[in-house]
Amino acid sequence: MSSLLLNGCPVALPRRSVGSKASAGRPVSTRTATRAVPSTPTRLATPPNAGPVDNYNSMDAPVDGWDKLSLEEIEGWESEGPPTPLLDIVNFPMHMKNFNTSQLIQLCRELRSDIVHKTGGHLSSSLGVTELTVALHHVFNTPEDKIIWDVGHQAYGHKILTGRRDRMDTIRTTNGLSGFTKREESVYDPFGAGHSSTSISAGLGMAVGRDFKGKKNSVIAVIGDGAVTGGMAYEAMNHAGFLDSNMIVILNDNQQVSLPTQYNNKNQHPVGALSSALGRLQANKPLRELREVAKGVTKQLPDAVQKATAKIDEYARGMISGTGSTLFEELGLYYIEVRTAETAGPVLIHLITEKGRGYIPAETSQDKMHGVGKFDPKTGKQQAGKASPTMSYTNYFADSLTAEAARDNRVVAVHAAMGGGTGLTRYGKEGRFPDRVFDVGIAEQHAVTFAAGLACEGLIPFATIYSTFLQRGYDQIMHDVALQRLPVRFAMDRAGMVGADGATHCGMFDITYMASLPHMICMAPSNEAELINMIATSVAIDAGPSCFRQNSSTYSLPLWLLMTDPAASGNGIGVDLAANGITKDLKGRPLEIGKGIVRREGKDVCLLAYGSSVNEAIAAAEMLALDGISATVVDARFCKPLDTELVRRCAKEHPVMISIEEGAIGGFAAHVLTFLTLNASKSSLRTSSLSSLSMFRPMTMPDRWIEGGDYKNQLAEAGLTAGHIAATAITTLGLRTARSPLSALI
Repeated sequence: MSSLLLNGCPVALPRRSVGSKASAGRPVSTRTATRAVPSTPTRLATPPNAGPVDNYNSMDAPVDGWDKLSLEEIEGWESEGPPTPLLDIVNFPMHMKNFNTSQLIQLCRELRSDIVHKTGGHLSSSLGVTELTVALHHVFNTPEDKIIWDVGHQAYGHKILTGRRDRMDTIRTTNGLSGFTKREESVYDPFGAGHSSTSISAGLGMAVGRDFKGKKNSVIAVIGDGAVTGGMAYEAMNHAGFLDSNMIVILNDNQQVSLPTQYNNKNQHPVGALSSALGRLQANKPLRELREVAKGVTKQLPDAVQKATAKIDEYARGMISGTGSTLFEELGLYYIEVRTAETAGPVLIHLITEKGRGYIPAETSQDKMHGVGKFDPKTGKQQAGKASPTMSYTNYFADSLTAEAARDNRVVAVHAAMGGGTGLTRYGKEGRFPDRVFDVGIAEQHAVTFAAGLACEGLIPFATIYSTFLQRGYDQIMHDVALQRLPVRFAMDRAGMVGADGATHCGMFDITYMASLPHMICMAPSNEAELINMIATSVAIDAGPSCFRQNSSTYSLPLWLLMTDPAASGNGIGVDLAANGITKDLKGRPLEIGKGIVRREGKDVCLLAYGSSVNEAIAAAEMLALDGISATVVDARFCKPLDTELVRRCAKEHPVMISIEEGAIGGFAAHVLTFLTLNASKSSLRTSSLSSLSMFRPMTMPDRWIEGGDYKNQLAEAGLTAGHIAATAITTLGLRTARSPLSALI
């Protein structure tokens, strides 16, 4: 056995060597767990059989603070970056199988330095599992053994150790590495991720598939204490306990959810009773072995005997463990709080880690530098963009909701562990109403039905959830809210394309899935004034559910403005708020339900846009004017109920109509086409300039995934830029000519 230090505690590791049978394809047993023995790191002797790299002087006398990056070290990186002699020879996990304890410790140090020096993005999550990452790849025989990282945002070190180090500077950029695990990217990524709480289900499926094929490889699911609050994780553990397939679940407990979970003005542990129970759980090896034997015997006995032995087993666990039956053992998983054990069936290992470990700016930051852009490694300070006269859309939302709450004490807000990203930290903990915002943890299904319960009692709940995460609560939206016509207001942030987070977080489906529900009122703002007024509109709607989408707070401006002033990205476009009926504290004015507005009058083509696409449509109209084409631009405001009178008028007055939306097929355009088709025989449309539906062109996001990168590149790839809109108009009108200034765009 060798050992490694996990956040300052030695951990026992089975020895491996590059030339061993295990590394040649023999699987590592799933029955090996680890025990962390609290102690102060001391000088560790190098084993005599450490392998071919023993002659490397790898700080084989680690001292206190070995896992901390000092300012002096970081300052020394400026010319050539951190020295990484060991990491330089590790292209794949097999290259570190011969490393001794001191070399593994040094590899952790170099890996941590490389993450800080090169990556950004989800920095602290990857720093917190540096030692765990090295341990897993040293002990297990990947990629034959399957390591499944829940969410995948903590897998930067894993990527570096599995052949992707030379591309880490491309992470979360156009055509670069994904910020999450991705099957297409590497054979070492057995399961793609991005959303939470999926790893145990996927791992159990792989374990059962392995057993069907008669293989013996290990399956390891690494899940955080935040992700394990998701109900899907418990469904999976319950099933794993029933199937009894060999697999390992590692609970990465850093005492945070994805972001600090704080509300009611208190620094508190992650939402739920789970965290307070974790430290009390115990395991007992003799009892586990006895139970496994007994389980096999009693399965052959009559039901009555099985029930009796199950009751005896429950009492025995209470006596031997000293703490009574535990949650995880009730689910059928043997719980191991960092100890060495042999076991059969599913096992859960509880490891204590620290988010941002080893990098002092991350350790001391309130958000632990959970997600960062470019930053100064010496200070951790992120590079600030040029000052803007307008706020981000997320802040407009927070301040407008605050204004509504100040006037009506029934206004409350709900989020699912994303207070910072949704603006509710600004509304609650940092704002005026900390007692009127509820963080339910990573539990979108519960968030929706909890909001429904609030609505039943006459409150005005805003369920504030990212578009991509709200998908997880869709049955609850349908069954618990829409079916009962409860006035829950859904504020869907990060709608449309989301830049670096890519396909896993893309909010392209909400128009389709929300507007298909009876009684749901669906809105989308084109600017900050529209957003504020739609918040006021939602407050006023009390007869049923409503929703509004807003593009990511990082990307809301038309492409032409992003290209001319990239620093303007993420903020409002600077409309006159007072002219739109908005007070100084951002209290909005309710809109007339189901009524759009004409932003620009024309006669040759109608550009019927929804949400942020209105700004691209206006830019397209300017481009068309250069070619002598007069375009009407309509801001639909509502997808449902649709402004049918305005659509009918536009169909009558224009030979070509083009709908534009930053959403999937089946959304806004489908509602417009349904109306036009069902009303085509009516006299008002028979005499329209829109001679047939062949002169209607829907512009939606393509029927494929768009990967992470710059928003402007994503918009171009989706074919939704002003240039694409203008080109579609010219082609549909049949006016493409060699002399057209826009012909090159077609």
